[in-house]
Parts: sequence; structure tokens; C-alpha cells
Amino acid sequence: MSVEASPEVRCWGPALVSRYEEALRSATALRVHDEAGAALPFDTARWLDRPDAADESLLGRCTGPTIDVGCGPGRLVQTLTARGVPSLGVDVSGAAVRIARSSGAMVLRRSIFDRLPGAGRWEVALLADGNIGIGGNTARLLVRVRELLAPGGHALVEVEPGHEVGHFTATLTGPSGETVATFPWARIGAAPLIELAEPLGYVAEEHWSVKERQFVALRRC
Repeated sequence: MSVEASPEVRCWGPALVSRYEEALRSATALRVHDEAGAALPFDTARWLDRPDAADESLLGRCTGPTIDVGCGPGRLVQTLTARGVPSLGVDVSGAAVRIARSSGAMVLRRSIFDRLPGAGRWEVALLADGNIGIGGNTARLLVRVRELLAPGGHALVEVEPGHEVGHFTATLTGPSGETVATFPWARIGAAPLIELAEPLGYVAEEHWSVKERQFVALRRC
């Protein structure tokens, strides 16, 4: 990782990292909510499972070298690797990286905002499982992802249903409802994502849904 921690790493304090890694070991969901109290889908058990039909709709569009941003325990990278698609996962959690590597996935313990190999040459960047929220600044994240993509490459982004858009402080709570940690996060629907992405150098090519999960394909101009 870089000497000076990136914004993503700085917001992941010890309490948050510890609880996330405990959830990975026990395959239990994290209890996270936004400022209005709405639950956020941090479904650790699903991340540890095999790809489902919605995941497969993403994987089928990964036809060239792919970088998975916030890959967690690596189910998508591992599957792509097994299918012969060159792929790399990136995650800030040591436990997630160890799990991913044990499955045969190539994963780096870094932030998306750190120096990464292949910048400007990746054909696909995955932002699944709500990872468009990383850092709580969607525009900044899209700019960084564009730096990683080759011209004509695609960002495949999982989005919220409807037209929701929000940048906020998320709260991780413990079993008794006590606050464990807070961190910046974001949620965004398809239409506002497309509106935000186009001035940043993307063209929206596709919007689809599978099993109540929604996705957008953005092409780097």
C-alpha cells in the first residue's frame, strides 16, 4: 500500500476492520445502516458463497482482463480465474485477501486509490455488492476507475433500485445496537449514476436487472 493511507483506508478504523473480519470468519451479515436508519446490504455470507445468477450476469460480461474493486473474499475473481479470464481483486481487508488467495484468486491488499498494476489497460472494472459506495464520493471513485480502464473499457456497476442518490455517514452496529464504527458511504440508482458518469468521460451502454439486483455498464470514452 502507499505510504500515506488513502481516504478509503483512513475511514476503515480498527473497530470496523475487526468486525468485518469477524463477520467473514463466521459468515454473518454486518449490521450497517444509513443516517435515516435504513439497513444497508452488507451480506457477508453471500460474498463467501458461490456466484449466483445475478453475479453470473456480471461475469458473462467480463470478456477481457478484469479488476474487481473491493473484491472481499474473492468469489468473482476466483470464478473468472477458473474460466481463464485474467483478473485481479483489490481489497483493504487482510482477512478477505487471505480467503480470496486460498481459493486461487490473485488479490492485492490495497485501496482502489493506491497505485495498482495495469492502470489504463484493464478492459473491465467491477463495482459489485454496493462498492460504488466506497469512500462516500461516487464522482471521485468513477474518476479513479476511469484511470484504470483502457479506452473503450467498461465499468460494470451494481446500483440501487429506483432513482436513489446519497452520500452519507454509515453506521456499523453491534448485537445490542451499539455503535461500533462509522464510515463514509454512498448509494446511487441507475439514472443518477448515468447522469453523473457522462461528464466524467463515460457512456452508458446497458442497464439490466437479475434477481432484484440492478446493474449498469459504463464505457470509458
